[in-house]
Amino acid sequence: MLEVGMIAPDFSLLDKDGNMVHLSDFAGRRVVLYFYPKDSTPGCTRQACAFAASFQEFQKQGIVVIGISKDSVASHLKFARKYELPFLLLSDPELQAIQAYGVWQEKKLYGKVSMGVVRTTYIIDEQGRIEQVMHKVKPDTNAAEILAYLAGEQ
Repeated sequence: MLEVGMIAPDFSLLDKDGNMVHLSDFAGRRVVLYFYPKDSTPGCTRQACAFAASFQEFQKQGIVVIGISKDSVASHLKFARKYELPFLLLSDPELQAIQAYGVWQEKKLYGKVSMGVVRTTYIIDEQGRIEQVMHKVKPDTNAAEILAYLAGEQ
């Protein structure tokens, strides 16, 4: 797992429209980078909709919001259209960024063990360093917790 102060690993991933996006494209800007398990599942939908509801506040502060999962470009497009998600969704089927950020981990659900994305959010500063790491975040409160952190309330 990456830690505060480390350089955030760059990546090259496709967005929901098939455009290549690199973390380095946002040098000089703060980035909220959140990893989530799967499009259109209840928790992931609530998390994405919470980010969408707070998107104008992130924009006012000049902050880029990026969601990453291993879902396909087509899945992201459908998800973004259905829920009117205004931020970037990046497809990582090869687990390039997911593994680089250490969020591909063993998970247990009802006694079954499997590998998957552990819901994690990184705040990356203008110099490309990890400013904050939020592990095992709650879908409903993640966006609000980030805004509280950015306002100096946490």
